[in-house]
Amino acid sequence: PAAPPPRIKDAIMAMGRANGWRPGEKPYFADDHAIVQSYLWVAAHGGPPQALASAKTTFDRVVEKPAVTTLAFAVPPEGYGATECLTRWCWCDALFMAPPALVELSRQSGDARYRAFAMKEFWATTDFLLDPVEQLYYRDSRFFERRDPQRRKQFWARGNGWVFAGMARIIPLLPKGSADRVRMEGLFRRMAAKLKTLQKPDGYWAPSLLAPEASPPESSGTGFFTYGMAWGVNSGVLPRAEYAPVAKRGWAALERAIQRDGRLGWVQQVSDRPDKVAAQETQYYGVGAFLLAATQIAALNRPAR
Repeated sequence: PAAPPPRIKDAIMAMGRANGWRPGEKPYFADDHAIVQSYLWVAAHGGPPQALASAKTTFDRVVEKPAVTTLAFAVPPEGYGATECLTRWCWCDALFMAPPALVELSRQSGDARYRAFAMKEFWATTDFLLDPVEQLYYRDSRFFERRDPQRRKQFWARGNGWVFAGMARIIPLLPKGSADRVRMEGLFRRMAAKLKTLQKPDGYWAPSLLAPEASPPESSGTGFFTYGMAWGVNSGVLPRAEYAPVAKRGWAALERAIQRDGRLGWVQQVSDRPDKVAAQETQYYGVGAFLLAATQIAALNRPAR
């Protein structure tokens, strides 16, 4: 892919310097590890040695002294943030946040421990949260038995979007032909096949994936799914004839979500489940999903050479 404009690289460098190349405050919390992906990008693009060194320090602790807990999501009286299993990847969003950084760290450092840990935990979470019938992920174990008024299972679009986009980030970093890559490509194809059937005629995916009727536009889940579909076609993991139209319908929907003032609208706010969404609502992660989708749609539309 083409190098980013200098101002984007400069912004990423400045962010890393301002953070002292440190992750978030919680040493085992996947959300606090997501930013390490940007530090590793810096390390691979002429950045200071601290960018790679910080990533190693962060993940050495996780790999050498792994958290010991189940993946069952039980919120204690102290509140959500005190949930014990958050020291592991017990919510599906985590599969976007931490594993790509760990796998990339193995690629850059030559130390396979990080990739091995990431794959072990990725498959543990998948075995726990993936519904084998629907090929979709429950957000966490609190949702295993939850049903809507029509008795349908509740699969959150953005949560599944995090996973689908996370696989698109991880797969290219895994050794070609490796057992983990072959297995993950198979999972990605099965999930794509299910998601293809759930795209609404207007190009969006519903906040609750199995409940499309009267659902609003929602751009964050749709952004991640559009990114994943387009990446799958561009990488050869998904057949173009079948999935390029899905990606293009998703992109057309995302373009319609741009508001008159230029912001991306229809982004469901911070949550852990499907919820209402309004045209004027936006969030950084929604814009991030939109930009990921834009990179792959641009490649999808590029004339073959």
